[in-house]
Amino acid sequence: MASHYEAPIRRPLVIGDKGYHDVTVDIAAPVEGKANKHWWIVFTISLVALLWGVGCIIYTISTGIGTWGLNKTVNWAWDITNFVWWVGIGHAGTLISAVLLLFRQKWRMAINRSAEAMTIFSVIQAGLFPIIHMGRPWLAYWVLPIPNQFGSLWVNFNSPLLWDVFAISTYLSVSLVFWWTGLLPDFAMIRDRAVKPFQKKIYSLLSFGWSGRAKDWQRFEEVSLVLAGLATPLVLSVHTIVSFDFATSVIPGWHTTIFPPYFVAGAVFSGFAMVNTLLIIMRKVCHLEAYITVQHIELMNIIIMITGSIVGCAYITELFVAWYSGVEYEQYAFLNRATGPYWWAYWAMMTCNVFSPQFMWFKKLRTSIMFSFFISIVVNIGMWFERFVIIVTSLHRDYLPSSWTMFSPSYVDIGIFIGTLGFFFVLFLLYARTFPVIAQAEVKTILKSSGERYKKLRETGKPLYEITKTTDVKDNVVEEKLLSNEEQESQVSTLLDSIGAFDANTETPDDLKKVKGIGPQMEKTLNQIGIFTFAQVSKMTEKEYNLLDSITGSFPGRAQRDDWAGQARILNNNK
Repeated sequence: MASHYEAPIRRPLVIGDKGYHDVTVDIAAPVEGKANKHWWIVFTISLVALLWGVGCIIYTISTGIGTWGLNKTVNWAWDITNFVWWVGIGHAGTLISAVLLLFRQKWRMAINRSAEAMTIFSVIQAGLFPIIHMGRPWLAYWVLPIPNQFGSLWVNFNSPLLWDVFAISTYLSVSLVFWWTGLLPDFAMIRDRAVKPFQKKIYSLLSFGWSGRAKDWQRFEEVSLVLAGLATPLVLSVHTIVSFDFATSVIPGWHTTIFPPYFVAGAVFSGFAMVNTLLIIMRKVCHLEAYITVQHIELMNIIIMITGSIVGCAYITELFVAWYSGVEYEQYAFLNRATGPYWWAYWAMMTCNVFSPQFMWFKKLRTSIMFSFFISIVVNIGMWFERFVIIVTSLHRDYLPSSWTMFSPSYVDIGIFIGTLGFFFVLFLLYARTFPVIAQAEVKTILKSSGERYKKLRETGKPLYEITKTTDVKDNVVEEKLLSNEEQESQVSTLLDSIGAFDANTETPDDLKKVKGIGPQMEKTLNQIGIFTFAQVSKMTEKEYNLLDSITGSFPGRAQRDDWAGQARILNNNK
């Protein structure tokens, strides 16, 4: 019987009749194929948002921070809100990869790559705001204890603002190394499949000489575990240090010891929501439904529900501590949040962060893709409002009523935030077109224990060593998957109806071997089907490519990847 056994109660993590080659083809397809219309639409919108943000940043630096809506009382507002929000989103990537790796959770395999990339890109956005807030970004190195034109400028090591720099730069560095290490086998896979010399050379450099030897894998696993061990405490430390920016002050509503665990829980909460948003988009756009399954989305929703409940408990604890302290300033700060001029932001925060995740108690809702997508966006909106409420409502009414004021963002504030959103999605979309969005090597390691095909085979009592490439399972019966002559004839007929039949009386066969990717054997196969000319090949679209793959059964996806139709069109025009 099979050496890999898993309790039948566990659902498969890879659905469909997927073998090892199918995994490679499916995951390489978004990188090797052409971008679809939906990708270009989202990329164009993101690029416009990015350019708008760049324009607002240039205007801010050239004019001064006065272009923002800050005032003497509310000197931290929109920019620090966005900084903390982006840092929080960056949390979940390392948590998914590092913590779930240490706990040997198999469901991380399909989602860790997108989560790690999200961490890198969101921390980049977070780092922009403190640098812009300096007013003179070219002097940003002053925050580091290094010699400069004024001599040795020693910064205040007691300040949590300085430790922000150390914590976030360390977090970014470790996350970047962890992400890149995991990508090495996938870069090697793209390198080995590449047809163009330039592409092969680029991915050869990116893969750092990965050969797939046992020694490579041994080092890969050792380094991954070490990096996971380093990254796990960073998940807790980074947002703890961010919370110290507030907790070490004497401002009512900030001066509280609950901030470190409260901020960490909120960061994990918002980070998982953003990962869920990206996964739902990626599984649809890149056709990865077989690997990012409803079960993955459901498990993410359960974590969102748990962390949302923890955040809700933190809100209640804050209110209790303010009441129990007997300090009038603290009591008023929280009363002002709920009933003052910014009451709408407070109740938006409570609705999005506390009430909306509770819908995930219902299995029907947490397994609904569209509802999960909606809730993940709602949660991120709510977490943005949380940071806004903490920062602005605590500052705009402090100890002296004479200094009370209101804050409202300027169009420059809003433009920079929209620009960072655009920058984030531009980076993520480009990443999805150049890097494999799923760790194919890791998915293959769980295929025999968590793949739908192999689970069905185990139920039939078929030993795994007897499985062949063409084995299919239907109704618990193991059969050989062979196309009947009738089916082949029907597919050939459909293909030739689309691209046109060859007339030997009026047409001359072309040398199809001039098309890169068509060798002597493939040309012979195409001739047997009835394809002899460049004109026929040039009419192929995705539908015809799929038919051809089904008929020939060799090198699936090769024709589309090499763009046979485009090559044939050029050759036909040059005849």
